[in-house]
Amino acid sequence: MTLPTLALPIIAILLGLIVLVWSADKFVYGAASLAKSLGMSSLMIGLTIVALGTSAPEILVSIISSSSGSPVLAIGNALGSNIANIGLVLGVTTLVCALPTPARIRKKELPILLIITVVAIGLLYGNSFGVWDGVILLVGLILFMVWLFLDSKNSTDIDPAGIDTLEDEIDSSLSTQKAFAWFIFALALLLGSSRSLVWGATEIATSLGIDEVIIGLTIVAIGTSLPELAASVASALKKQHDIAIGNIVGSNILNLVAVLPFPGLIAPSIISDEIFWRDGLTVIGLTFLFALFIYASGKNGKLGRFHGASFLCIYGGYLLYLYQSSITASTASGM
Repeated sequence: MTLPTLALPIIAILLGLIVLVWSADKFVYGAASLAKSLGMSSLMIGLTIVALGTSAPEILVSIISSSSGSPVLAIGNALGSNIANIGLVLGVTTLVCALPTPARIRKKELPILLIITVVAIGLLYGNSFGVWDGVILLVGLILFMVWLFLDSKNSTDIDPAGIDTLEDEIDSSLSTQKAFAWFIFALALLLGSSRSLVWGATEIATSLGIDEVIIGLTIVAIGTSLPELAASVASALKKQHDIAIGNIVGSNILNLVAVLPFPGLIAPSIISDEIFWRDGLTVIGLTFLFALFIYASGKNGKLGRFHGASFLCIYGGYLLYLYQSSITASTASGM
């Protein structure tokens, strides 16, 4: 396919990413303001709407791509987002500013992330991903949200979702009608931009002979990780270090239990060995390296430039391997 023919899918991807990032922020704003106007507590808003709202791009891309017959794109998006969150987002953030490792993260959320990562990737083993795999992950989502709520009621720690600063983000003066209008408007933009992104990515993958999972692991995953990148860097610069690291840990948990289930539930399919051995094990490797760095830093330790550079080098090497794999596959298919 010629470059002029690819122009429309490329534009669709760029516009989709831009609108996706902007509308995700407005979706959280509208939903949180609506919930507040209806009498919902800031705690519950943070634990539900904000926590899931920040993962809305990945969730909607997963649902739409699965419904459109591209479940491997959705799987690639979920795995690629976790890889990008640690390799790219955490790498860039710790280069900008050293991050102290919160005690709560070490004791609570990080062990949960490690367990969920092993279980979720384990479900990808065996060349198939089906309904029961999706159900298991959704049960994990329910258990995680229940635990988060119960734990927060008995804890004085700073919540990783930034609940303590949530009041500043909600416009309490916004009327119910205006909050509802913002919510619907942002949701419509989220749906439209997600569909635009999935269509453009699928068109490019098909026309260039690139595996859809690689598109999901790279273009789509990086694009849907932009909110996490912006939030983590901004939080680090504002010295809200708990939020910067907690944002990544929470996002990776939700990617596995709120994003990854939909390909199995909507479009059960046969998947290639590479999804487990290449991408799944990369997710496990980076997640355990992240945990190792945090635990090795000690009680008052920090993640600094060395750790950030390590994450970025691994991520760069992974992208290079994906590129070489796609070239090899394209060459083989053309022979």
